[in-house]
Amino acid sequence: MYLLNYLYFLIITLVGLKFLTMKQGVMINPLNREQKMVMDGPEMFWVLTFSTGLLAFSAPAGLDLMAIRLMVLEVFCLVGLFICKRTPQWSPAIIFYLIYIIWLVVGLSYTPAPGYGFRVILKYLYPLLIMLFASAAVRDKEVFLKAGIGARMVAIISIAVAFIPYIGRLFPGVFWYGTARAINYISMCVFSLALFYYTQEKKKNLLLCILFMLPCILWVFRTSIMGTTLALMTFFFFKYKLKSLPVIVGIMLVAVIAVFTIPSLKEKMFKDSKNVSIEQFQQGELSKDDIESNARFAMWEHLENRFYEEKELIGSGIGSVQSYMYSNFVFGGLKVPHSDYVQMLCDSGIIGLVLYLLVILAVLVHSFIVYQRASSIAIKICAIVAGSSIAGVALTLYSDNVVNYSMATLSYPFGFYGMMLGLIKSEGR
Repeated sequence: MYLLNYLYFLIITLVGLKFLTMKQGVMINPLNREQKMVMDGPEMFWVLTFSTGLLAFSAPAGLDLMAIRLMVLEVFCLVGLFICKRTPQWSPAIIFYLIYIIWLVVGLSYTPAPGYGFRVILKYLYPLLIMLFASAAVRDKEVFLKAGIGARMVAIISIAVAFIPYIGRLFPGVFWYGTARAINYISMCVFSLALFYYTQEKKKNLLLCILFMLPCILWVFRTSIMGTTLALMTFFFFKYKLKSLPVIVGIMLVAVIAVFTIPSLKEKMFKDSKNVSIEQFQQGELSKDDIESNARFAMWEHLENRFYEEKELIGSGIGSVQSYMYSNFVFGGLKVPHSDYVQMLCDSGIIGLVLYLLVILAVLVHSFIVYQRASSIAIKICAIVAGSSIAGVALTLYSDNVVNYSMATLSYPFGFYGMMLGLIKSEGR
């Protein structure tokens, strides 16, 4: 069955190339399904690319289709920037991101593993290219909605494949891993919540918002639960500012109560779950040692001792951590550190981590400012989704390998941000 992924990859690549080079095409209008709308090639390609980020097309042996798909999409985005008649938009976030990529390239000059370093750079590069391409391709709210709703539809299908018995066996390796999908659902959750507030389909969008919260709870993915919680808190802060504080406190309380009352979550969260209570948490009696980290803390300390200490400012060079973990049998054969922030420190030092955090902060602050000032509903939706989803996804970088899944995870907050920039340009602001 995995062999079919080669065919799927070939088909979607050829379709993407066809769309990108088309002068114009026709798609169904997301605002009125009885109408068609004319789009140019870059717009068609954007809708396809943003809608299908959850498709991995992995294969257990042979070519690494996921890596090849990432490279192909990056090449297409670069070519698309030249094909598109509209110019990409620049912002502090994009400038910081470009500086960050330049710093990673500098890291190739002193890394012990330039091959691995190049692969890591490609993973970081994709969200930047997505952001730039979206800012150039998108000028109409219909294109934005078509891309967003398309991405949400694919996410719904991925949930069906994951939870309906036997269906998943028909599509092995088509979608990204569960951890990547759960992080993708953070963006889809807040996108549905935004549509709940700003469109007429209230019930449908509220149900979909709740639907995208469920997988991380059912799968007991602590990182995604934290990310979803922060994304929702950020969403309500965007919308209601200081008036949202009671709601934010309520969300935090629900999250804490869930940790101590849902048996599967409590068992995964604490080493001795039977003897841990919410009263101990309230009295400050719980410590880091009580948390079940699955050896994460020990692994992070080991990596920092090896690649970060005495190289705090610049790290050991991009790709150092990945090369070490792929070339040696460490921590039971793990190939990834389960913390992108730790890997950043080890690979590119404090300079790299600060630059990346500046990117996140710039997207968050700019999105907040745009949301407060915008009169266009489409821009407001883009801004609140970009800001709240970047907050939630950025939190997941603390204890997961989000950058490895950048096609399915990071590309969505940055994609919404890029579309926001394009829509702002269309209004002449």
